[in-house]
Amino acid sequence: SERRPPRGGPGQPAPRRATSPHRRAEGLTSEQQPPPRGIRGVRTPGRAMATEDLEKQLLLAVDAAGCVEDSWTYAAENGVSHEALVGVLSSLEIDGLIARQRIDTPTLTLTEEGATYAAEGTPEFKLVQLVSAEGTPESYLNEQLGAQVVRFAKGAAMKNKWLRYDKKAGLYFPGAVAAEVDTVAQQLRNLDISPPTGNDLKTMKKRQLVAAGRRVSWKVSKGEKFATERRRRAADVTYEMLQSGAWQTEDFKPYNLNSVPVMPAQGYFHPLLKVRAEFRAILMQMGFSEMPTNKWVESSFWNFDSLFQPQSHPARDAHDTFFIKEPALTVRMPDDYYERVREVHENGGYGSIGHGINFKREEAFKNLLRTHTTAISAQMLYRLARDMEANGGAFEPKKYFSIDRVFRNETMDATHLCEFHQVEGLVADYNLSLGDLIGTIRTFFAKIGITQLRFKPAFNPYTEPSMEVFGYHPDLGKWTEIGNSGIFRPEMLRPMGLPEGVRVIAWGLSLERPTMIKYRVKNIRTLFGHKASVERTRAAPMCWFP
Repeated sequence: SERRPPRGGPGQPAPRRATSPHRRAEGLTSEQQPPPRGIRGVRTPGRAMATEDLEKQLLLAVDAAGCVEDSWTYAAENGVSHEALVGVLSSLEIDGLIARQRIDTPTLTLTEEGATYAAEGTPEFKLVQLVSAEGTPESYLNEQLGAQVVRFAKGAAMKNKWLRYDKKAGLYFPGAVAAEVDTVAQQLRNLDISPPTGNDLKTMKKRQLVAAGRRVSWKVSKGEKFATERRRRAADVTYEMLQSGAWQTEDFKPYNLNSVPVMPAQGYFHPLLKVRAEFRAILMQMGFSEMPTNKWVESSFWNFDSLFQPQSHPARDAHDTFFIKEPALTVRMPDDYYERVREVHENGGYGSIGHGINFKREEAFKNLLRTHTTAISAQMLYRLARDMEANGGAFEPKKYFSIDRVFRNETMDATHLCEFHQVEGLVADYNLSLGDLIGTIRTFFAKIGITQLRFKPAFNPYTEPSMEVFGYHPDLGKWTEIGNSGIFRPEMLRPMGLPEGVRVIAWGLSLERPTMIKYRVKNIRTLFGHKASVERTRAAPMCWFP
């Protein structure tokens, strides 16, 4: 295949092949495409003209000649922008002053590379001018034009028989045909006057020196309401018209009730909100009630201590948790419940030996951004125990869920953020078992389309037994962790005041991971945060789990 040389001359690095405005303009209409280029490929812009003057001039021209044969020719002869002229035509046509017919004209325009050849000459012609009758070595040509230019130009010159190569002598000599005229450059200069045809045009397109397109222009004739002067019709009733009574005789523009209105600017639901709404509907169908999770700041007591998580646990360090500076400490705590939690941490109880540590009140009262919505679950279970006491000791089973934001001091990457959304569900009833937990989890995940599940034993400070939940990812072709689960420990439930036989099964997962799978998002930072695309949010389809 034919190779093109770099532009820029000898000794200069070869730039990337240009994607010129003309190469991109192929196939565009005249309203979008520039007029034909001149000798050096530079447009001559039309002088500015007021719209009213242009309208009047056009109407007079149509009146004098009966029509304007081609709007493109008219714009060029009068030195005005064809784009501006088309706007005037559209306005006059709406008022019935003119009629117009479309004209499609094939066009050729110079690419940026073609404009360079037209102005400076083709590489093959430049090469031949450097070759002497005594013979010229390739090293000299490379020095003058550059090796890349020479590699392309010598092939084109030999094709034209302008150049021959003596392999024995290792020299280039003038060919059988004298290179007197740079034919290609001349044709490019005369592109508007005498467009190339046949093999010449085919060669220029192959070398990407010209771009073929089409030009849309209009034949303009008189309309039903033609007049040489346009009388502007009012678009709206004004205060002045009402005061003077002029509205009774004013000529108003007709309303086009069939036109498509402009869609008003509006907001769009984020993909996370769409998935959250679907999850919420599924959990409510399963009989769960939503917990109030609109409080992002929690005390360390509810976030950690009430869950039987020791005060020496690494998750409570500053490198894992965001602590609040002001106010640094909470001001309210149920004193009797606090004492029971402190006791079970220090000395154990309910079959446990506890953590054997000195429970610190100042540590428990620290405010933080909640690291999980389980802090809300603990408060709801404590409230459930208080309701039981108010009802004379009668326990009422409950099913709760929450979907809201949590915060962790993590290093952000393609799959982790400092803030994300947690989906959590729990069931409180008598004599619940691991089988009930597995069955509830299978039911939930089946409703969101994940039917292949595996469970693996795990450790959580506040559940025993605990399980990690794995689901088969068909796109990745492997098993991936999708959630965590377990049965709340007696050390957590009994200090709240819940009866001995009551057990609570719970599970949780992030909202972002199933959303990324659903919408085929590889990097979580493009889904949620400052790098998220507004256009992607607008175009995201609805979420539905059949």
